[in-house]
Amino acid sequence: MAFYDVYTHPAVIRYRTRVCTRATLFVCVVLCLTYVSPLLVAYRSQGFWLKRSTYEEQAFVQFQYEMIVIGATDAAGSYVAWSTFPNFNRLIGDSLRIPNVSVQEKDIDQDGKSDLLTLQIDIPLKPEEQMFSIQLLLTFSYQLFRMSTVVMQTLAFAQHSSAVPGSQLFISGDLKLNQRTPLPHRGLHTAYNVSPIDASSPFASTYDLANIVRLYQQRNLSARLSGVVPVWTLGRAADSPFQINAQINYPVETITYQPGFWETIKFAWIQYVSVLLVFLWVFQRIQTFVFQNQVLPTTTVQPFKQHSS
Repeated sequence: MAFYDVYTHPAVIRYRTRVCTRATLFVCVVLCLTYVSPLLVAYRSQGFWLKRSTYEEQAFVQFQYEMIVIGATDAAGSYVAWSTFPNFNRLIGDSLRIPNVSVQEKDIDQDGKSDLLTLQIDIPLKPEEQMFSIQLLLTFSYQLFRMSTVVMQTLAFAQHSSAVPGSQLFISGDLKLNQRTPLPHRGLHTAYNVSPIDASSPFASTYDLANIVRLYQQRNLSARLSGVVPVWTLGRAADSPFQINAQINYPVETITYQPGFWETIKFAWIQYVSVLLVFLWVFQRIQTFVFQNQVLPTTTVQPFKQHSS
């Protein structure tokens, strides 16, 4: 009659010794090497503690309807300008030109967040005036909510000049987040929730574009217009205004942040266990060889004998 295995299980062999023996010392050393060595290997291989991480989020951006427009009309320093700040308009005197402005923010994917801003500014010029360069400054409200809540006021600055007078300037670019330090993983941050331009100030230095941009660039967290593509169109008719067309996109951002405690521990634990498994396998084989071959003397306790029929 043929026989077949109906069930199997491992047999446990116990190796016993007293407390103060070489076998006990060997086991203690092996345990330390098994569980401490993976920690040292994971730590020394860099990246054990997760110090920075990233996530993606499209910011909630709103145009603040604040702007400054300055255009050079000749090489001698003549210019025309306009802004939404009454004090600035009073300071420029006869150079003031009040334009027609059209603004539209579009939510293309219908998710409740604007995806881009289209802006058209028609600047009236005298028949003898020609436009050689443009400086444009716009302000925005910028908000993040997914991890830490960030509420701040930002600006976008663009300029273009040409040796040949033009009739139109088209600008396209992205309003990109600029980080010098990572954000915390939670909390409310409103330190920069103030306008980069002090609209109540009567001083000319307040509206100096170089000063505005310099102070704005000192911030640890800001947004700037990047990837700007300007198109300068020639041939303006004598009675036509100079036209500025701008399209500013609000892209999805990759945001850097400092992970919290549990995220850091979770990342470190995965690395530790992945190395620990290798050490467990290696030292288990070493201990089996040492005790099976009685390299260190111990008392062997055999399992119960199996009865066969």
